[in-house]
Order: sequence, then C-alpha cells, then structure tokens
Amino acid sequence: MRFNKKLPIFVLIMNQVEAVRQTIEMLGGVATLAQINQNVFKIGDCQWKTKTPYASIRRIVRHNKVGIYRIKPGLYGLETFRRQLEANGMIEETPANRDTEAMREFNHYYYQGLLVEYGNMKQMGTYVPRQDFHRRYSNRELGEVCTLKSLPHFSTDKVMRRSSTIDVIWFNKRDLPDSFFEVEHSTDFQNSLLKYDDLCDFSARMIIVADKRRKAEFDKKIKAFAFEPIVSRVEFLSYDSLIRQYNMAQERMSLDVLL
Repeated sequence: MRFNKKLPIFVLIMNQVEAVRQTIEMLGGVATLAQINQNVFKIGDCQWKTKTPYASIRRIVRHNKVGIYRIKPGLYGLETFRRQLEANGMIEETPANRDTEAMREFNHYYYQGLLVEYGNMKQMGTYVPRQDFHRRYSNRELGEVCTLKSLPHFSTDKVMRRSSTIDVIWFNKRDLPDSFFEVEHSTDFQNSLLKYDDLCDFSARMIIVADKRRKAEFDKKIKAFAFEPIVSRVEFLSYDSLIRQYNMAQERMSLDVLL
C-alpha cells in the first residue's frame, strides 16, 4: 500500500514496522541494526516522515510484539525464522546460556563480523584467518565480508605466520597493518597478548575486544612484567562500545557531507 498523507499516524507506523520486517526477511531472517538501517529505505511502499528515522527503527526492533526478537546486542531475527536461525547456531542470548560453549563460539564470530564490517565502512582492507571464512556471524559468512582473501606480505615469514592467526586485521591502502583485533570472550588474554608482544615493532593499534565485565581482569593481566613492552600499546574495547561505534558509523555514512 502506497503512503497517503491522509492516512492516520497508526497506519504510517504500521507501514514502518512492516518495512523493517520485510528488510530483515530480505536479509535472510536475521540482520544487524546497521544492516537494517542500510536497507530499510529501499522498501518503496514506506516513507519515513521523521527527522530521526534511525531512532524509529531502534524502537521498532526493540518492541517485542512485532514479530522481531533480539538474538544478542545489535542483532535481530524474525520469529518466523527462529528455528532456522537456531539450526545455524544463532541462538538467542539469555543469562542461562551466556556462558555455554555454543554461545561463546557464536559471540566470537559475531564480534569478528562487526569488526570486519566496520573496517569496510572505514575503507580499510579487512582480513580474518582462512579457517574462519565459513563461520556465520549473521546473514553472511566472514569470508564473504572481508575484503582480503589472503594476508598481504608485509613482513618476515615468522611475523606473517604470527599475524595470520589474529582474529581481525585492518590494512591501510599501502597494505600495512593499521589495527589488530583479538576477540576474547572467555580465555585469560594470555595468548592474545603474546601475539601482540611479537608484533610490537609495528605502529598498528593493538586492541582486545571483550565483555566490559572483563576490563578489570584485562588491566591486571596487561600489567604483568612479561607485557611491559606493550602495556601502553594495547587498548581494551568493550562489546557495547563496538556495537555503538559500528551503528554510529553506518548512520554517518548516510549523511550527504561529513564535517
């Protein structure tokens, strides 16, 4: 049904809800908030007569009576696709299953995917280890989203082997590493910090991505004597902050001119 200026406001709102539902269905029954924002305005039968359409979209996906449910922060699915999504490992996160092995694995690939998409928005080259290519983080596999199918040869063979296991790397236009990211959901940060210690001669940023509840644990670990060369180099990025920045980056991309 085409939008009519004479239609009452509740009809307009329902059109917007249906546009969001159609967008998620078009994306395979599951989508991140940024993916919804990128595609919802392609639905021609809906007009968004508001100065804050993204706020309206956030309200719609967070309303649990419109057939949309939150799988985890920033990721939403259609109830009609729930069984199919769960078969693909995309299980709704709850306090009861938060620390299960299945949820730990899903978290890892989900936040990898957000980092890759965010890097793509920033026009970086994006890399994930080849063994992760077929891991599904939302409606796509990691290998479909990263722009680099092999690791650029930017250093010695020893450094290349070490770098090839980093969860996500952003590369600049000269094929040099801009940022290293390790997603740590449950392990003690030791292995990730050892990798960063081996890469300390590069000026690239080194970032640990984890739940904000683990910040104190990270602060204690990074101060160990063994990590003195990188104590001021490694930064902690919480999942919540990553999601906020990822969504903000997508919204900024929709602006005509960035100041």
